[in-house]
Amino acid sequence: MLCKWENLPSSMQNDEVKFYYDILQHKRISIVVKYIFDKLMAITLLLIFSPLFLILGILIKIDSPGEIFFRQVRVTQYGKSFRIYKFRTMVSNAEKIGNQITINQDIRITKIGKKIRKCRLDELPQLINIIKGEMSFVGTRPEVPKYVAFYSKEMLATLLLPAGVTSSASIA
Repeated sequence: MLCKWENLPSSMQNDEVKFYYDILQHKRISIVVKYIFDKLMAITLLLIFSPLFLILGILIKIDSPGEIFFRQVRVTQYGKSFRIYKFRTMVSNAEKIGNQITINQDIRITKIGKKIRKCRLDELPQLINIIKGEMSFVGTRPEVPKYVAFYSKEMLATLLLPAGVTSSASIA
């Protein structure tokens, strides 16, 4: 769902973003259909996978102390901040121990976390973000605010649509 140009954050009202905004204006019906599809599919999948949520939650709790979910502030459509949900795959204070970027063989990843990440099951709780309208199934991956602060004028165009659980680049 695209807002009016004049309602965009002032930082996004530039010629580079306008180019992409105009393209998306011609695809308004497709955007609405995608929004409805995302919501209905996310609700359906959340119901189907709810037993798996329970099992993974128990395994995470058994494997290491801490919360079941990892929550982090990310940026989505129009530069709005939101809390992304994922299953926790690292030790509970991982952000204080190391970087925000995870590397291969990161010692902060728990034993069950390695298995969950391998199957990408850590992403399942993002169905909640989709239901809340903060994300979509496919879109640009949501970034942390400190990196979005360095976006070029053209990169801000990625904030015209909701962030995605996966992106075209990830699929390719």
